[in-house]
Amino acid sequence: MSDDHTRVQEFFTARAADWDARFPDDGPAYRAAVGELGLRPGDRVLDAGCGTGRALPALRDAVGPTGLVLGADMTPAMLESAVRAGRDRAGHLLLADVARLPLKAESLDAVFAAGLIAHLPEPAENLRELARVVRPGGVLALFHPIGRAALAARQGRRVTPDDLRAETNLRPLLAGSGWHMTSYADEDARFLALAVRRA
Repeated sequence: MSDDHTRVQEFFTARAADWDARFPDDGPAYRAAVGELGLRPGDRVLDAGCGTGRALPALRDAVGPTGLVLGADMTPAMLESAVRAGRDRAGHLLLADVARLPLKAESLDAVFAAGLIAHLPEPAENLRELARVVRPGGVLALFHPIGRAALAARQGRRVTPDDLRAETNLRPLLAGSGWHMTSYADEDARFLALAVRRA
């Protein structure tokens, strides 16, 4: 395991038990972001870096009983918290690194990724892996329940020009990774960038 992966696991393992309690009001923002994916009954969707699985119930509602909902995370403690919260009933949980997903090429209709991009050790390569598992025309949602400036203030730092989530950085990063960004919103209340998998 690389140092980057070890740091990510240590960070989230230390916070897994009280993660949901720290952010109790995020549910409506997750549900609204899932709504913008345009999922249909029967679709197949992955929550990449699912953490405690907060998006899984909304994803299940969107794809219905005939759809497939997967939640992948590389931190066992986060998946354990998802199970304790009962979110494993909304989707199948996978202990997996999103850099090497145990999924067939073009097997999904969409990927939802909340707070993931800041933790990717090789963003271009990792976004290509997400593109690999999504069919052409499928959708990627990069989401955070608060915007970049609000998140930086919460963490006691400033937004910097090299932030991957800045539109000027994210658009070419996605384009070079098999995606076409179709919308971008960076507001106090949320960050949401949507992209379509190119053919």
